[in-house]
Amino acid sequence: MILCLPGAVLPVHAWAGPDTVLFYTHPADKWENAFPAGNGRLGAMVFGGTAEEQIQLNESTYWSGGPYSTVVKGGREALPEIQRLLFEGQYKQAHVLFGRRMMGYPVEQQKYQALANLVLSFGGGGEISEYRHELDLDTAVIRTSYAQGGVRFAREVLVSPVHQVVAVRLSADQPGRISFTAQLRGYRNTAHSNYATDYFQMSSHGTDGLVLRGKSADYLGVAGKIRYEARLRAMAKGGTVRVEDDVLSVTRADEVTLVIGAATNFVNYKDVSGDPAARVDAAMNAASGLSFQAMKQAHIREHQRLFRRASLTLPATENSKLPTDERLKAFDGSNDPALAGLLFQFGRYLLISSSRPGGQPANLQGLWNKDMNPMWDSKYTTNINTQMNYWMAEAANLSECSEPLFRMIRELTDQGTETARAFYGARGWVQHQNTDLWRVTAPMDGPSWGAFTTGGGWLVTHLWEHYRYTGDEAFLRAYYPVMKGSAEFYLDFLRPEPKRGWLVTNPSTSPENFPAGPANVKFFDEVTTMKTGTSLTVGSTIDMEILRELFDEVAEASSILGVDEALRGRLLAARAKLAPLQVGRKGNLQEWLEDWDETEKSHRHISGLWGLYPGHEISPRGTPEFAKASQVVLEQRGLPGNGWSSAWKAACWARLGNGAKAMENVHYAVGHYTTTSLFSLCSNAMQVDGSFGVSAAILEMLLQSDGGEIRFLPALTQALSSGTATGLRARGGFEVEFQWKPGGLERATLVSHLGKTCRIRTPGSYSVSSGGRPVVVQRPEPGLIEFATKPGESYLLVRADAGSGR
Repeated sequence: MILCLPGAVLPVHAWAGPDTVLFYTHPADKWENAFPAGNGRLGAMVFGGTAEEQIQLNESTYWSGGPYSTVVKGGREALPEIQRLLFEGQYKQAHVLFGRRMMGYPVEQQKYQALANLVLSFGGGGEISEYRHELDLDTAVIRTSYAQGGVRFAREVLVSPVHQVVAVRLSADQPGRISFTAQLRGYRNTAHSNYATDYFQMSSHGTDGLVLRGKSADYLGVAGKIRYEARLRAMAKGGTVRVEDDVLSVTRADEVTLVIGAATNFVNYKDVSGDPAARVDAAMNAASGLSFQAMKQAHIREHQRLFRRASLTLPATENSKLPTDERLKAFDGSNDPALAGLLFQFGRYLLISSSRPGGQPANLQGLWNKDMNPMWDSKYTTNINTQMNYWMAEAANLSECSEPLFRMIRELTDQGTETARAFYGARGWVQHQNTDLWRVTAPMDGPSWGAFTTGGGWLVTHLWEHYRYTGDEAFLRAYYPVMKGSAEFYLDFLRPEPKRGWLVTNPSTSPENFPAGPANVKFFDEVTTMKTGTSLTVGSTIDMEILRELFDEVAEASSILGVDEALRGRLLAARAKLAPLQVGRKGNLQEWLEDWDETEKSHRHISGLWGLYPGHEISPRGTPEFAKASQVVLEQRGLPGNGWSSAWKAACWARLGNGAKAMENVHYAVGHYTTTSLFSLCSNAMQVDGSFGVSAAILEMLLQSDGGEIRFLPALTQALSSGTATGLRARGGFEVEFQWKPGGLERATLVSHLGKTCRIRTPGSYSVSSGGRPVVVQRPEPGLIEFATKPGESYLLVRADAGSGR
């Protein structure tokens, strides 16, 4: 029994870090409310139990199946007929033919798997008091402490990116009081128990350890090729350690450190020849010679190298002192501004923990998964979710955390090239709406989902965004062939729409949204075995928006690199012929080529607004008509959806300069689609995309840098009327910190990494200096200042009356 009054606040740490600490006064009640830790490869979910502690473990390369291909030969032979049917409005017939001839096989993809559970069982009894379970985002250490029977117990858990192990320290304030048993338990796909082929074996390892070995499941006819090993070693001060079969027992120790290593045989998406035992040996041998304190110091130093680059400090209130679960319940959108800082930093923490150079990208659940059949397979959904995971990476000063995404994009060109040739008779490469560890690219799930052909084009825009923030020409040169290959696919794939002559994608979908009208005649679908309409159409708005930006980006990249002048001309000529944005009869930005309504009023996807955010085609100043039409769509969709949908809508409202509406969507996400551990929810399943997306939306409220200019506080709301941000990045190679008060921006410091001209749009009068000397400033129009910069120099922007005591 844990003694803790509702709303009680512990005195020792309660006010520490309202923007960097999550804490409970009770253990996590379920998996999604446990606290996450990770090093980009190994993940842990920590519950904080007292009678029994569970630390659930993942390894990013433990998936079902093995290297395989979903490319089916001959699909391109059916493509002309599908295109004819769609141009003629025969949507059902096109859907059926696509399902028969252009789906990948298998029709589904592989699953991310759960690895193990470390279960610690503690003897004794008695009431628990002074309980606290906390995650410190600044140190990436999870700590559980409580008093029982006159003894204060503490546990610390970290997942080290330096030593590649999970480390657990158990301690007490009296000697000889640490006793427990430990078991390293495996997972098996019990839902498929009569035919699944995965297995695990639990054993002792030496006199002070446990080992778990296993194999992945065959799935969809693909042989399970992953082999894994997880190993635990106990190092005790005082007391005894013994092992019997698959149980390790510690008795009357003063302090115990548990070190857990895990690895698979995965080398890359085509190679599973690694030696998991040798990999675990290397990590365990290196870590076992170190004290917990030494591992912890190295871990914190490496974590803070990334985490402390950026901060967001917002006013704290009495509600900011509450345990996180109570704090979320009490939040009304304005009574705890510091919560926005915590949400922002939690997204950064998740990205550091789940996506590090050399590892896998963050999947639907990031790195953390407890199921052998997770929702949507916990894979990479590339019609919004994978991309959203990385929206804030550059601006939040975590650029290198995108390396796994960039490497996956390059790897997708392998089967993507085969898919382009076999399904479309096209050059280049294509990626549809999902992929997995094995980098398959063909249409999957069913025609209404799988026919999204611009997943790859969308991914490529992340490569260009990296260049825009960093100016890294070596990176651009290295990835230019990937960008070029994507653009070449669309040049071959586009077709003239018969009535208006515009170039359009055919087939096309607006992800997962079924339009009302002729396409929505219900029929029984051969692929999904559901009675459904179809989302297949031509020239969806999101396709056109993505391709306009993609063609611009590849053309500009070719110019910067001095290559492919002829291709540049073809891209710009095709761009000019793409179907334009259109405003519908209700004043809305049309989602489809035709002025169709939606069948679902509050559909979670707002794909037609891609050009507003994350794209850059629509803006209140540059395209006021389309900005207004975008607002109509956002108002029509309203607040319901899911976690990532709320985040996307918040970011769109921020681009429109409406901070109140942006915060309204953040508040709605907190109240409806957020776990007490700050993970996002989608159909009641944990996902990380919404957590990342909320971070990105909060960033957009405070700093924007599209259109060749920096805008401070472009969507400020009364709830965030004052604060300080440091270490944020702006396009053009600028790093910024700034302070603001209810009257607006007070001062900002900008470091120019590339020496480009700095343009800042902000109301009010500001002076600019560098090294204490005034900088010559041009004012080409009201509210816009610009000045030349030098690489490595710092520039101070100060409000003219900032020192007046306002």
